[in-house]
This record gives sequence, C-alpha cells and structure tokens, in this order.
Amino acid sequence: MRALAIAATGMNAQQTNLEVIANNIANINTTGYKRAKAEFSDLIYQTDRAAGVPNRANQAVVPEGVNIGLGVKTAAVRNLHTQGDLVSTGNSFDMAIIGRGFFQIESTDGSTLYTRDGAFNKNADGELVTIDGYRVIPNITVPTDATEISINRSGQVFARIGKESELQELGQLQVANFVNEAGLKELGDNLFQQTPASGDPIVGAPDDPAFGYIQQGYLEGSNVDPVKEITELISAQRAYEMNSKVITTADEMAATVSKNMR
Repeated sequence: MRALAIAATGMNAQQTNLEVIANNIANINTTGYKRAKAEFSDLIYQTDRAAGVPNRANQAVVPEGVNIGLGVKTAAVRNLHTQGDLVSTGNSFDMAIIGRGFFQIESTDGSTLYTRDGAFNKNADGELVTIDGYRVIPNITVPTDATEISINRSGQVFARIGKESELQELGQLQVANFVNEAGLKELGDNLFQQTPASGDPIVGAPDDPAFGYIQQGYLEGSNVDPVKEITELISAQRAYEMNSKVITTADEMAATVSKNMR
C-alpha cells in the first residue's frame, strides 16, 4: 500500500523540520545567528492514467489524468539573513553591522571567513580579534598606551594615545557582501564560508552604497522570533501526528483486506 511509504516520507520531513526549529530555539541568544527554515518539495508522481490522450482509439480526449504523488522530500534548509535586534554592551570593541555585510575573519589556515558577530577584543599583540582569537581583516593593531577607542559608522578606527587631544587613525574596517547570502556555508562559531552558490565576496567600506554601517558598542542579536518558532514547532508536531495516523489507518485497512481474504 503506497500510503505507508508516502506517510513515512512525511514523518521524515517533519523530523528534519523539528531539528531545524530546535537549532533555531537553541541559538535564540547567539550573537549574529541567522534563523534557518526547512523547505520541502513533492516527490515524483506515479501516473495511472495520463491526461490529454484519447480514452480509446479515435475517441474523446481525457481532460484529467490520475497522478498519485509519492510523498515529500527536504529540498533545502535556508538561512534567513534578516537584521537581528541590537544589544548595547558598552564595550568599545563590540560592533554591529546595520544593513548588509559581513566582517572578514582570518582563519588559522590563512583563508578568509565571514561573520556577523562583532564581539571583538585585543590579543596579546594588540590586534583586533574575535572571541576565538581569529584576526579581523584588515588587521587593526591598538597601541598599548591607547586610552580611548572610537569607531565611526564608516568603519574608521581611531585611538586616543595617552592624553593627546587629537585622535590617531589606526585603520579602516571593511565588510563583504555576497550576491546570494543564503549560499554561504555555516561552519559553527558564528562563521560562514564562501561557496560557489554564494558567489565571490564584494568588499567595500561600511556605509558605502549597498553596504551596511557600523554601530560601535552594540552587538547584533539572533533574528530568531520565539513566538514564530513555537508556532512552527506546534505545526510540525501536528503534521507528524497526522502522518503517523495515516500509517496507522493504512495498516488497519491492509489488515482488514488480509482478514477478509482468509
């Protein structure tokens, strides 16, 4: 009975949906996290009677056919790169991007990774790094005698050295855009990696046209909506239960047929 296999694909799909929702809820307080959404598509159809062909030789054309779908499959798990709420930290090295763009991070193998998590600090050499110690690109080094750090919305980093009245410019931050942000690969640790699907990075200064701007002293929170996730969770649960009920019903029907054939 096809209903058993069809309902099984539905249960598998809702299991995947539940896992995606669970990960969203688990990262509800993760800085720069982008919620994911499972996308589904129907499986191939089995044609028992084709539409648009004569029902008999030289007879009327059949207006509608008989096509039985064979279930559902997971087509993609998309990251939705919408803006998260800003959280004030008071830390002068914390930065949030308002609008499009990613901070560029140098990994241990020298490759460039990307993040929306602007929770930065200094390492032992005064270089601007992530909370995991990866250096920010381009490299910004803060002098040991700096008493104040100022970062404007265009990404220019300034420092007050000692008691000097004038601020000294330390460097210019850059951000990267992608044609298809959803095509980036998630690596964990709030990091993304370029893929053929995302396209090559388009690098520019913050606040340039098509680029977001920098807000010092803030971090971008997760864009997960708790109410929406709970609603999605209930919907996935109900869909799973309905597919389970289909399996139970199909099994009972098959048992009835088997009993009557004895």
